[in-house]
Amino acid sequence: MTIKEVSEKYDISQDTLRYYERVGMIPPVKRTAGGIRDYRREDCEWVELAKCMRSAGLTVEAMIEYTKLYQQGNETLGARCELLQNQREKLLYQKKQIDAALDKLNYKISRYEVALETGELVWD
Repeated sequence: MTIKEVSEKYDISQDTLRYYERVGMIPPVKRTAGGIRDYRREDCEWVELAKCMRSAGLTVEAMIEYTKLYQQGNETLGARCELLQNQREKLLYQKKQIDAALDKLNYKISRYEVALETGELVWD
Protein backbone atom coordinates (compact mmCIF):
# COMPACT_ATOMS: atom_id res chain seq x y z
CA MET A 1 0.00 0.00 0.00
CA THR A 2 1.13 3.54 -0.63
CA ILE A 3 1.34 6.13 2.09
CA LYS A 4 -1.75 7.78 0.60
CA GLU A 5 -3.73 4.54 0.88
CA VAL A 6 -2.59 3.95 4.46
CA SER A 7 -3.40 7.56 5.33
CA GLU A 8 -6.93 7.16 4.01
CA LYS A 9 -7.46 3.70 5.54
CA TYR A 10 -6.47 4.80 9.06
CA ASP A 11 -7.56 8.44 8.83
CA ILE A 12 -4.05 9.66 9.66
CA SER A 13 -2.29 12.34 7.68
CA GLN A 14 0.65 11.37 5.51
CA ASP A 15 2.78 13.79 7.53
CA THR A 16 1.83 11.96 10.73
CA LEU A 17 2.78 8.62 9.16
CA ARG A 18 6.14 10.04 8.10
CA TYR A 19 6.62 11.45 11.63
CA TYR A 20 5.81 8.09 13.25
CA GLU A 21 8.47 6.47 11.11
CA ARG A 22 11.04 9.26 11.45
CA VAL A 23 10.97 9.32 15.27
CA GLY A 24 10.80 5.54 15.61
CA MET A 25 7.21 5.04 16.74
CA ILE A 26 6.91 2.47 13.98
CA PRO A 27 9.73 0.50 12.37
CA PRO A 28 11.06 1.76 9.03
CA VAL A 29 8.74 0.99 6.13
CA LYS A 30 10.29 -0.78 3.17
CA ARG A 31 10.52 1.22 0.00
CA THR A 32 10.19 0.42 -3.66
CA ALA A 33 13.15 0.70 -6.04
CA GLY A 34 11.90 4.23 -6.72
CA GLY A 35 12.03 5.14 -3.01
CA ILE A 36 8.27 5.13 -2.41
CA ARG A 37 7.06 3.68 0.90
CA ASP A 38 5.44 0.28 0.40
CA TYR A 39 3.33 -0.51 3.48
CA ARG A 40 2.86 -4.22 4.09
CA ARG A 41 0.50 -5.97 6.50
CA GLU A 42 3.01 -5.78 9.36
CA ASP A 43 3.58 -2.06 8.75
CA CYS A 44 -0.18 -1.48 8.87
CA GLU A 45 -0.38 -3.39 12.15
CA TRP A 46 2.25 -1.01 13.57
CA VAL A 47 0.24 1.98 12.33
CA GLU A 48 -2.88 0.55 14.01
CA LEU A 49 -0.96 0.02 17.25
CA ALA A 50 0.52 3.52 17.18
CA LYS A 51 -2.87 5.09 16.51
CA CYS A 52 -4.52 3.06 19.26
CA MET A 53 -1.80 3.74 21.81
CA ARG A 54 -1.67 7.45 21.04
CA SER A 55 -5.44 7.78 21.31
CA ALA A 56 -5.21 6.01 24.68
CA GLY A 57 -2.64 8.51 25.90
CA LEU A 58 0.61 6.57 25.48
CA THR A 59 3.39 9.10 25.11
CA VAL A 60 5.47 9.32 21.96
CA GLU A 61 8.51 8.45 24.05
CA ALA A 62 6.89 5.29 25.42
CA MET A 63 5.86 4.20 21.94
CA ILE A 64 9.40 4.79 20.67
CA GLU A 65 10.76 2.74 23.59
CA TYR A 66 8.31 -0.07 22.85
CA THR A 67 9.34 -0.12 19.17
CA LYS A 68 13.04 -0.16 20.08
CA LEU A 69 12.47 -3.04 22.48
CA TYR A 70 10.53 -4.95 19.81
CA GLN A 71 13.35 -4.50 17.33
CA GLN A 72 15.82 -5.95 19.85
CA GLY A 73 14.03 -9.28 19.75
CA ASN A 74 12.59 -11.77 22.20
CA GLU A 75 15.07 -10.97 24.98
CA THR A 76 12.97 -7.84 25.59
CA LEU A 77 9.63 -9.62 26.03
CA GLY A 78 9.59 -8.88 29.76
CA ALA A 79 10.42 -5.22 29.29
CA ARG A 80 7.75 -4.84 26.63
CA CYS A 81 5.17 -6.54 28.83
CA GLU A 82 6.10 -4.30 31.75
CA LEU A 83 5.84 -1.16 29.60
CA LEU A 84 2.35 -2.18 28.47
CA GLN A 85 1.30 -3.13 32.01
CA ASN A 86 2.41 0.28 33.26
CA GLN A 87 0.40 1.95 30.52
CA ARG A 88 -2.63 -0.17 31.39
CA GLU A 89 -2.39 1.00 35.02
CA LYS A 90 -2.30 4.63 33.88
CA LEU A 91 -5.32 4.06 31.67
CA LEU A 92 -7.24 2.33 34.45
CA TYR A 93 -6.55 5.31 36.72
CA GLN A 94 -7.72 7.71 34.00
CA LYS A 95 -10.81 5.55 33.42
CA LYS A 96 -11.62 5.71 37.14
CA GLN A 97 -11.38 9.52 37.02
CA ILE A 98 -13.53 9.68 33.89
CA ASP A 99 -16.11 7.33 35.41
CA ALA A 100 -16.34 9.54 38.50
CA ALA A 101 -16.80 12.63 36.35
CA LEU A 102 -19.49 10.87 34.30
CA ASP A 103 -21.32 9.85 37.45
CA LYS A 104 -21.30 13.47 38.63
CA LEU A 105 -22.50 14.74 35.25
CA ASN A 106 -25.22 12.11 35.04
CA TYR A 107 -26.46 13.12 38.48
CA LYS A 108 -26.56 16.80 37.55
CA ILE A 109 -28.28 16.05 34.24
CA SER A 110 -30.91 13.95 36.01
CA ARG A 111 -31.60 16.83 38.42
CA TYR A 112 -32.05 19.25 35.50
CA GLU A 113 -34.35 16.79 33.71
CA VAL A 114 -36.52 16.63 36.84
CA ALA A 115 -36.46 20.42 37.04
CA LEU A 116 -37.57 20.70 33.42
CA GLU A 117 -40.51 18.39 34.17
CA THR A 118 -41.51 20.00 37.46
CA GLY A 119 -40.42 23.57 36.92
CA GLU A 120 -38.35 23.48 40.08
CA LEU A 121 -34.64 22.78 40.53
CA VAL A 122 -34.02 20.89 43.77
CA TRP A 123 -30.62 19.67 44.90
CA ASP A 124 -30.48 16.84 47.39
